[in-house]
Amino acid sequence: MSSRPLILGTRGSELALKQTEMVTAVLQAAHPGLIIERKIIQTSGDKRQDLRFSEFADVAQVDKGIFIKELEIALENGEIDAAVHSLKDVPSELAAGFQIASVMPRAPIEDVLITREACTLESLPHGARVGTSSVRRAAQMKWLRPDLEMVEVRGNVPTRVKKVLGEQPLDAVLLAAAGLIRLGLLKDGLIEIDGHTVHGLTLDPVKFLPAAGQGAIAIECRSGDDSTRSTLRAINHADTEIRVTAEREYLRLLGAGCQTPVGAHTWLANGQLYMAVRVFDEADLSAKPWEMEISGPADKPALLAERLAMLT
Repeated sequence: MSSRPLILGTRGSELALKQTEMVTAVLQAAHPGLIIERKIIQTSGDKRQDLRFSEFADVAQVDKGIFIKELEIALENGEIDAAVHSLKDVPSELAAGFQIASVMPRAPIEDVLITREACTLESLPHGARVGTSSVRRAAQMKWLRPDLEMVEVRGNVPTRVKKVLGEQPLDAVLLAAAGLIRLGLLKDGLIEIDGHTVHGLTLDPVKFLPAAGQGAIAIECRSGDDSTRSTLRAINHADTEIRVTAEREYLRLLGAGCQTPVGAHTWLANGQLYMAVRVFDEADLSAKPWEMEISGPADKPALLAERLAMLT
């Protein structure tokens, strides 16, 4: 093991820093004596929170990774050795010169419906205003409840949770369970924030499909940096890698980006990998989505994705 510190790059949000702490702890447990330094890098997505995702076309390409581009520049320039990402923010096709070296054990993949009073998808008031930054969540909500008004919200996790509070609150907000859990906010269906208690209903991933890679932390490094890759591979979680490989390869073959309304749900059982997808028409989100579920050998996730893409 080199005596040179391993420099991890990360975004500066509370969740990103927490995830980098998790990666650091696991790496140091796997490599006693390893020195790790953290470097915070602000990305395009962090700098321009005044913009809706749909408006980023004027300043950056959303599907090229508005939350990872600057981290990859730092990697390319040798300022950092590896970058810690929420995998669902990483484009399904990486730019040349980069690789996902490892993934951490996956957190819960579900989405959470956050409301002031205990509520379900079915019992939300008619015409309720629901906040989300995800076109996938918005499309599924409109498909299940055409009467709802979807409102795009930006900001870190606590900021978005607080959108259901205040003088002109939204009726509900949708967020990933993984972030809420990692920040210690979601406990037994309740979220404590700024002296308020709101409700968090975890949605069934079979009924409300998550995003490809949701709940997974990825560590990216330079292609050809065998030393760093070897260090990072020691903490790779095989089952998570199998599942996210299938999900991301399906998106790649579909030509789908980070903001394409596609839900993907995978699970492993008895040596088999199962995958269910729900694909919405970007030009007409009110149209019935295409749905399919297939299975195949767990050791061939890319082949399963290819079979599924051929059917789409």
